[in-house]
Amino acid sequence: MPQLRLALNQIDSTVGDLTGNAEAIVHWTRHSAEQGAHLVAFPEMVLTGYPVEDLALRSSFVEASRAALHALAQRLADEGFGELPVIVGYLDRTEQAQPRYGQPAGAPRNAGAVLHRGQVALTYSKHHLPNYGVFDEFRYFVPGVTLPVVRVHGIDIALAICEDLWQDGGRVPATRSAGAGLLISINASPYEMNKDDQRLELVRKRAQEAGCTTAYLATTGGQDELVFDGDSIVVDAAGEVIARAPQFSEGCVVLDLELPAAGAVPEGIVDDGLRIEHVTISEEPLPAYETEYGGGYADRLDDDEELYTALVVGLRAYAAKNGFSSVLIGLSGGIDSALVAAIACDALGAKNVHGVSMPSKYSSDHSRGDAAELARRTGLNYRTVAIEPMFDAYMASLGLTGLAEENLQSRIRGTTLMAISNQEGQIVLAPGNKSELAVGYSTLYGDSVGAYGPIKDVYKTAVFRLAEWRNRAAAERGQTPPIPENSISKPPSAELRPGQVDSDSLPDYPVLDAILEMYVDRDQGREAIVAAGFDPELVAKTLRMVDTAEYKRRQYPPGTKISPKGFGKDRRLPITNRWREGS
Repeated sequence: MPQLRLALNQIDSTVGDLTGNAEAIVHWTRHSAEQGAHLVAFPEMVLTGYPVEDLALRSSFVEASRAALHALAQRLADEGFGELPVIVGYLDRTEQAQPRYGQPAGAPRNAGAVLHRGQVALTYSKHHLPNYGVFDEFRYFVPGVTLPVVRVHGIDIALAICEDLWQDGGRVPATRSAGAGLLISINASPYEMNKDDQRLELVRKRAQEAGCTTAYLATTGGQDELVFDGDSIVVDAAGEVIARAPQFSEGCVVLDLELPAAGAVPEGIVDDGLRIEHVTISEEPLPAYETEYGGGYADRLDDDEELYTALVVGLRAYAAKNGFSSVLIGLSGGIDSALVAAIACDALGAKNVHGVSMPSKYSSDHSRGDAAELARRTGLNYRTVAIEPMFDAYMASLGLTGLAEENLQSRIRGTTLMAISNQEGQIVLAPGNKSELAVGYSTLYGDSVGAYGPIKDVYKTAVFRLAEWRNRAAAERGQTPPIPENSISKPPSAELRPGQVDSDSLPDYPVLDAILEMYVDRDQGREAIVAAGFDPELVAKTLRMVDTAEYKRRQYPPGTKISPKGFGKDRRLPITNRWREGS
């Protein structure tokens, strides 16, 4: 059978940075060529970054993407790679009106292109457009209506984009109908917990349906709240894994394949009404050569390491891509700020992390000591700003009591952090977790202030688990565990009044998180949650807290998404809403 050396470049790109992204494509194409690749591929919308959101609606940006694609084709040829076909994802537009979809000529397309000899040899666009979770692609794009097939060294290769594999029908069965020997899908599929197992089974299933070797090329890095975990996969026609790339890291997977020889040029209309669009790059098979590359199989991270790494990558990408080099964290001595500090030190380096202890008269000695111990263990920059004088001045003027008095302390801390941020240039990290955000257990303009919330999508029980994992991982490497044991073992408390603990206001976190997972992540109603064995009154109280806290969540900063349904684009509920479960 004909041979082909395929290079899959699992790389990070930045939305809007057409110049920088093109430079990265040239760099990794050069690397692929040095490995002797015969075909090179890059992820979905790598040239523009993903997702571009409403930038897709700006004709100026669409035209800039198209111009950058043609300039890239010429640049690759000028660099000596003109004979090497390169698959690139980018933003395009339609040339013809699409009245079926109500879109005018020029509507945007999530597209791919094959670049060869300084030209754009073939373009195509995503057929299945996702419209769930964080995806709004039907808002922006028109679907592709072709099955693109490119012949390279006597092998027919079908091309797809991300959702084309996740949905039944379309290009996968069409690939079998066209008799292609290889299916390459370029992707920008965001990370979620346990998605790697789901992804593997999906690719194996689609390869069997397509009847050919299938390569799933993923992106890596971060974009706003999304993290991309890489994990590119190649499987054979029987669904057996040939190669699997590392998680959360850039790199090039190179592998030698033996694939069926192309037959007559396929043509006509195939599955889902797709029209085959065939382009021949090179007709003759390569002379037989000694295989050198098997692609490899990178070790998988265990669940806690995977989740922690996603949080580190998300924060690092957000800071770097927005031009921030240092962060500021309010250190209470509690578990949430301790975990956020550990993540920040791993993401940016301890020298770029600044912690501030802001004790009040209600702050315990052990909490102050735990904050200082965290700083000692991690090596982050540390200072203390006592808020009691500021608190007394406010109280003398306002005479607050009860909850207003408690929240005043949090808001003074928020103001203090923002003042230091303005003065010194660090961005503030909000330490709130998903359990607290769900039930509104946070103070607006207090502990919710910040530019980014690293653990915004992490339930409290997972916060404890990740802290324990991080300490255990450090000990196994002979390093100092970053998080003081007392921060993990003591009862959680906001310390806004004498003797306060979270359990005064909230159910125990294992119970609370189990209810929230059903209600928030799985959209289960009151009756279903009670039927699962939870106390009816506790369920009613918890759901009421979740529903009435929507206005708070809308004002919380962005944060790394790691669950199937994070607060934000995944879960869109009205603030003004009188519907209550079970009422």
